Amino acid sequence: MNTPEDQIIEIFAGTPWEAGMVKSLLESAGIMAFLNDQIIGTLNPWWTSAGGVGPVRVSISSADYEEAKVIVDAYEKNLRSEQ
Repeated sequence: MNTPEDQIIEIFAGTPWEAGMVKSLLESAGIMAFLNDQIIGTLNPWWTSAGGVGPVRVSISSADYEEAKVIVDAYEKNLRSEQ
């Protein structure tokens, strides 16, 4: 349950594909997640990395941090093991 003390915090940043995957994993666990900076490269290309795509950030409520952190950590561990 959200309280007035809850804040929106960033839990992950990565490519648009990675951020979309993390958002989907979080939502599957019942955690509301939001993507930020999806189109910043089209608005201000000088703010992006050399590849032209800036990081997309996944944000959640601070109340969901502990559960979301477990999900994101598992995703990042799996991502590293595939490389």
